[in-house]
Amino acid sequence: MAKIKKQNFSDWYLNNILEAELISYAPAKGSIVFRPYGYKIWEKLQFYLDKEIKALGVENSYFPLLIPESFLKKEKEHFEGFTPEVAVVTYAGGEELKEKLVIRPTSETIMYYYFSEWIRSYRDLPFLVNQWANVIRWEKRPFPFIRNTEFLWQEGHTAHSSHKESSKFALKILSLYEKVYKEIALIYGILGKKSQSERFAGALDTYTYEILLPDGKALQGCTSHDLGQNFSKVFNIRFQDKDKKLKYVWQTSWGFSSRSLGAIVAVHGDDDGLVLPPKLAPFKIVAIPIYDKSYNNNLIDNYLKLLKETFNEDIIIDKSEQSVGYKFNKWDLKGVPLRIEVGSKEVKSNILTCFRRDSRERFKISLEDFKNSLEDILADIQDNLFKRSKNFVEKNTWEVKSYNDFKKTIFSKRGFIKAFWCQNQECELKIKEETKATTRCLPLDSKEEKGRCIYCNKPSKFRWIFAQSY
Repeated sequence: MAKIKKQNFSDWYLNNILEAELISYAPAKGSIVFRPYGYKIWEKLQFYLDKEIKALGVENSYFPLLIPESFLKKEKEHFEGFTPEVAVVTYAGGEELKEKLVIRPTSETIMYYYFSEWIRSYRDLPFLVNQWANVIRWEKRPFPFIRNTEFLWQEGHTAHSSHKESSKFALKILSLYEKVYKEIALIYGILGKKSQSERFAGALDTYTYEILLPDGKALQGCTSHDLGQNFSKVFNIRFQDKDKKLKYVWQTSWGFSSRSLGAIVAVHGDDDGLVLPPKLAPFKIVAIPIYDKSYNNNLIDNYLKLLKETFNEDIIIDKSEQSVGYKFNKWDLKGVPLRIEVGSKEVKSNILTCFRRDSRERFKISLEDFKNSLEDILADIQDNLFKRSKNFVEKNTWEVKSYNDFKKTIFSKRGFIKAFWCQNQECELKIKEETKATTRCLPLDSKEEKGRCIYCNKPSKFRWIFAQSY
């Protein structure tokens, strides 16, 4: 990794997202403004994810931002889990409200009130809805994209006739998220199940895609929850089955947020700025004219028009009055995958001077060949970025056999640590208190082994992933 990024990741990260014009800070603590360039990246990600969600038969909807406090209190564990993060409206319309209104931290409670009205028969199942929305969770230590008080996301909610069907769907969504991260965002991570203390409040099980950032800290990339019947029994969501009996539905909920943008910046960026995955870059190509006083610059402008006609929305032409060097630095910072330099030599020879942002490689190619091989070049960039991400995770994943080794590793190297854990919450809490490391997940491909808990030395069957986190 590059030197400045290594030396002070936090400052590097904050500087990049501001200088690349992804965000501006908002007046309210923990809130940000998505500037157009940053929002374009989110729209691209949203486009791919929305298409995959709809392919599963899930329909988009929208539910209210304000939730009566009594709704949130219906599921005790859910309410207690979110209490420290909720923002509450107590005064509106010039008077104190008779019932407080919670600003949406997540939508289980408001959605399931309506599920109980809409679901009546087995014919109504499975019931599959999603919404793209903003949520508020009061963060004490906000960090743009990674931990915002207000953030953007999609949250899906489903109801099924059996637990087998609902648990299968929760894992299907997890696979969908994995696909988006690996094929679109080009970020390698670990699929796994959360410990009981780290699962979503009110869920039976929570599944996750854990990402390792350059500073060695873990980031929860998304979650998919098997809710069982915990909410359906509280909200009385029942259906008449084929045997004429009334039964409670089995449910899932799942979410993917704008936190992913932070991961993309962190994982792929270098000392010169962002390095965007081609499928998420607002523009795949930037063309920069290099005007020459001794040459007819109208010919260069005409060539730029030809490039625009050839590559349409994939290209942006920078004809601003800034210097060529300034433009190079600007678009390096913004992470555009490919740069084309167009001067008199390029126009005369019809040979383009190109630059790859990921490898910083310069190469010359004819316009016709570039047009024909563009998809292959972009695919090679995709492959390179994913390989770099995977290599980083593999090089920074450690297996430890003792608690002393665990502590040495977490304090000196960080990264993902594989260690036996007895699944006792007391050991989990002690490890967290003493090292700030949490159980990130039990990898889904874990095989049962004979081992001993690194903390209490009691028999253990699985190696869990631990890491410090945001």
